[in-house]
Amino acid sequence: MGKCIICGKPVDGLICEFHEEDVVFEFEGTSPSQLTPGRYYRGTVDGYADFGVFVDVGDHVTGLLHRSELDRRLESLDWEPGDTVYVQVLDVRDNGNVDLGWSIRQADREFRGSLIDAPDGEYRPGERDAEDESSSADDDSTTADAGPSTNGGDATPDEPAEPAEPAATPTMEIEEPDAPLKRTTVDALDDQVGSIVRLEGEITGVRQTGGPTVFELRDETGTVECAAFEEAGVRAYPSVEVEDVVALEGEVERRYGDLQVETETLEVLADDERETVATRLEEAIEQQARPETVEPLADDEAVAALENELVDAATTIRKAVVEARPVVVRHSATADGYVAGAAIERAVLPLVRDQHTRDDAEYHYFERRPLEGTVYDMDAATGDVTSMLEARDRHGEQLPLVVLVDAGSTVESTDGYDLLEVYDVDRLVIDDSHADEAVVDAVSVAVNPTLAEANGGAVTSTALAANVAAHVNEAVRDDLEHLPAVSYWEEPPAAYVDLATEAGYDETAVTEQREAVALEAYYQSYKDKRELVADLLFGDERDLAAHVSEQFRDKLEAELETARENLETTSIDGVTVATLDTAAFTHRFDFPSANLLLDELHRRERDDGPFVTLGLGEDELHVRTTTPVDVRELGETVADAVPDAGVRVVGGRDGHVEFLVGERDSVREAALDALAETLA
Repeated sequence: MGKCIICGKPVDGLICEFHEEDVVFEFEGTSPSQLTPGRYYRGTVDGYADFGVFVDVGDHVTGLLHRSELDRRLESLDWEPGDTVYVQVLDVRDNGNVDLGWSIRQADREFRGSLIDAPDGEYRPGERDAEDESSSADDDSTTADAGPSTNGGDATPDEPAEPAEPAATPTMEIEEPDAPLKRTTVDALDDQVGSIVRLEGEITGVRQTGGPTVFELRDETGTVECAAFEEAGVRAYPSVEVEDVVALEGEVERRYGDLQVETETLEVLADDERETVATRLEEAIEQQARPETVEPLADDEAVAALENELVDAATTIRKAVVEARPVVVRHSATADGYVAGAAIERAVLPLVRDQHTRDDAEYHYFERRPLEGTVYDMDAATGDVTSMLEARDRHGEQLPLVVLVDAGSTVESTDGYDLLEVYDVDRLVIDDSHADEAVVDAVSVAVNPTLAEANGGAVTSTALAANVAAHVNEAVRDDLEHLPAVSYWEEPPAAYVDLATEAGYDETAVTEQREAVALEAYYQSYKDKRELVADLLFGDERDLAAHVSEQFRDKLEAELETARENLETTSIDGVTVATLDTAAFTHRFDFPSANLLLDELHRRERDDGPFVTLGLGEDELHVRTTTPVDVRELGETVADAVPDAGVRVVGGRDGHVEFLVGERDSVREAALDALAETLA
């Protein structure tokens, strides 16, 4: 029985339950199960991931401080690998994973005490050392009392010792040299835990932790982490870099549920040895990346015309996964953009899990980042380049594949692509909007019906992305079949309606999913909401989509009622024009967005003749028409009529017009004149 070091209350140990969170612990255990949830521990930053920070709580125990537990943005942390930090252990899972929480206290002096947490209990810092010194002193005293002995302790100082028998000459044993290890592959490591193996492959990542250096090695079957230790925080094999082809030998272990190889030797291959391994990898990648079969989800003439592009896009994505390159999907923050991005995500994540041995690989090697609009501008590109360079420098990651979905088909995106080109980053576009020919030269692959001059009805970005995804991963084809129908706000093609019905989604179900995703896409539009979107589109609980879609309809109907009361309708040369002042008669920071409201307003108000719905914002003009209008041409006409208005078009012929606030009325009149002339 001891006393609490803070309040003096008698306790088993040195701290009472009431004051346990007032003390910081130093962990001396070797297993996560020896940690005590609720306690605060001193740890060391091991490394960063997109979803949080890995912290070494002890020499053999690492936990994850998820970004959701932080009191600030992950990017704003100034922690470096090796830094001392303070965290709370929230939970120790059955598989050994440790969930950590944020501590507002980040110094010893901010706690009321400090203790050592050892497997045999708690003790004060220095207490164990004092006991060891005392024990050592006792041992020295005993040895000194015993005195020297040359014959087993029987001799005395007065009696000479018996002469010792001459030692026998040892027999020399000549060791046979060990046979060289035969090469094994990453996919076979699961059955070789505890064995010494030889791997040959390419280094795809290097990161330095507070302890070992961790190399990611990829062979023709997968990727595995290999830990090499020089000394704490010191780079092992400093000459080995990303893209080196190597031979590595080490022991296969499981570390917190993940396979890992404890490196014993690491050699960079050159000349013929390098060429042999590199050729083997390249051939395997090409074979794995190309889809074995090509079969569209449904009979869609527009999609059929893009067969080669679909296969090339699927191959590009699959190749990135096999090469252990991250895949970054950029999509518009609309229902079509989110559903299309989710289709790619659904296909890629299982491949990432199969390719890598670490449990968190799906968060590390795939990311979906919504865009504010449909243009991949310099702001978005600069953000991506900054993130990827930081990941390369801090964690040794390869540069990613950037996939633009429901965005990026016009010349306004070429500056962003040019920035990616400087770093030799592959670009892929999957988009249904009218594309500019300049984009073909700016990206690796473009899946766009207007570039292929595809005939047939309108096709959504989701229909294109779902078909690409089905070829990326045939195993998830059934999961994707209802998505194209979800993406059409009106009159989806019969082939996609039938496909959704066969998959178990009737008209009500796909409508609820579309509306639910549209609502959630609006809120925190800069976040991927991965788990929520997956639950809405693929979850077993259909009530979730129904519940969210009910909120969608309530909010939309309330806004429509206000919009209709303030809609100005005129007739110009037989063309009906309905204008909504979106700057004055919409809630700018609440759902629905002006674009979504304008779409619904146009669908409900239009009649059988030529009909135009204009959304006139503070400095933007959005156009909806029953007859297709090239907004870029409209913008050029308005610019000629109002040369001082600073008119420019964003997003091409499907885009919108931007102008200077002071010329708002002049721009409106010029746009009405131009539309009347075009549609008369």
